Amino acid sequence: MVIGGLAFLIALLVTALAQPLARRLDLGLAFLVLLVIIGLGVGFDIIGVAVAVARETPYHAMSAKKLPGARQAIRLVRHAPQVAAFCNDVVGDVSASVAGAAAAAIAFNLRLFRPQLKEAVLNALLIALVAALTVGGKAWAKGLAIRRANEIVYQVGRVLYWLERTTGIVIPGNDASRESHRRKARRAAYPPASDRRNGREREGAR
Repeated sequence: MVIGGLAFLIALLVTALAQPLARRLDLGLAFLVLLVIIGLGVGFDIIGVAVAVARETPYHAMSAKKLPGARQAIRLVRHAPQVAAFCNDVVGDVSASVAGAAAAAIAFNLRLFRPQLKEAVLNALLIALVAALTVGGKAWAKGLAIRRANEIVYQVGRVLYWLERTTGIVIPGNDASRESHRRKARRAAYPPASDRRNGREREGAR
């Protein structure tokens, strides 16, 4: 349900921006926007597959050497199901849907310039082109991601390292931080016997 809701929100936002943009731009730039949307989906597909395939062990050696991005790569591999679901199911599939909407907007523009073109034929050709680029790109992406999984994940880790240094946002969430919050919550709900005894002694002194 969370993935579906997130996909709905991203698709709504990106389509609201991409479709009017594709209609207002000239045909060359509109096709460029379409290619960027398809490329975004293929790129995130590479990340999702690479994270699912990559091994964690090499990054520990990198982390021991204090290499930027190694710790982030470890977090990515440890959160592989969530990262793959976001990259492949949310961004990857949403970008394919948005690319279809952008193709429809381009078809609308083409009809304005060439009214003699049949709308049904034009829509079919553009949607077929989007499907061919998306499916072909993702097929190539999966092969690349499997062959070079560890290298790709490390490069993504380096990007996340830069984002963390710049914004302070940790992606994906830090397990150690979450565990610390859980321990504090448990301690507040069930204080140790020594804390309870000290509390009773303080109340008795009053």
